[in-house]
Amino acid sequence: MASLKELGQLIGGKIVGDPELSINGVSALDSGKKGTISYLYNSKFKKFLDITKASAIIVSDESLINNKSGLVVDDPRLAFVKILEFFSDDIDSFTGIHESALISKSSKIGSNTNISPNVIIGDNVIIGDNVNIGPNNVIDSNVEIGNNSKLYSNVHLYSNSIIGNNCIVHSGVVIGADGYGFMTINDNHIKIPQLGKVVIGNDVEIGANSTIDRGTIGDTEIGDMCKFDNGVQIAHNVSIGRGCLMTAHVTIAGSTKIGEFCAFGGQAGAIDNVTIGDRAIFACYTAVTKDLPGGKMYSGAPAREIKEKNKRDALYFEFDRLKKRIDKIEEKIKK
Repeated sequence: MASLKELGQLIGGKIVGDPELSINGVSALDSGKKGTISYLYNSKFKKFLDITKASAIIVSDESLINNKSGLVVDDPRLAFVKILEFFSDDIDSFTGIHESALISKSSKIGSNTNISPNVIIGDNVIIGDNVNIGPNNVIDSNVEIGNNSKLYSNVHLYSNSIIGNNCIVHSGVVIGADGYGFMTINDNHIKIPQLGKVVIGNDVEIGANSTIDRGTIGDTEIGDMCKFDNGVQIAHNVSIGRGCLMTAHVTIAGSTKIGEFCAFGGQAGAIDNVTIGDRAIFACYTAVTKDLPGGKMYSGAPAREIKEKNKRDALYFEFDRLKKRIDKIEEKIKK
């Protein structure tokens, strides 16, 4: 709970109305509740300003606040993110190191780090300061976890994996499992040993049930500030530049190299051993089958620059229309 004045100081906003108004949470503008704060970032939602029950509103234009309290800022959406952070609950109900945790004596645990029940930590693990380890995590030998990182429940970090500072790893994630490597000789599938590791940079978030495989010889690398949705699969020896975004069920095959600040829509993917340039954008279901330059938007399977794909689609529909006309003409001739 906080006063409107305190929230205004938090986001650097101008206070309109009662500065001592008590705010106990957040709500959407159209379903606002008394005692909460909401925000308006798009003019199409102005219609909800007069009917919302939210006690305060964050806006960019003071004239939009009618007979209510609120905060005026340049960017209401960014300000609301800070408000959400303020009201968000800590993921950990447990503080300290639980007695059921099994921790190797050779491992090093930083200060103010919380380790929940049933956690297993192997030999020579290094965990930084202010780290939160959720229940039932398994952290194998020689793993490193940077400062201020959070691991939700049921995460498995295989040996030698490295997690940077300020990372968030959601439940069910597996990092550092063997890559999918086999040779088939005389109908026998021979497993290729995977000797590399996974290296994850700083400020990375990995969604629930995602998997990142270790490299075969070298490492699988995830750059700083990457954000992965749920169910993302990153294969062995993939290299992903900083700031990349991957939504649900994106799949990147082995040894593919992705530049900085690329974005992948849901269920998009890339085959093995392709290179993608910086700031490429891929629509949902797009399949990358060859090297592609950055700075462009792609769609389709195989992936084509979206302008080219739209042109091809238009031609296809035109051909279909012409075919129907030809069919009608042929029917008349036959009669």
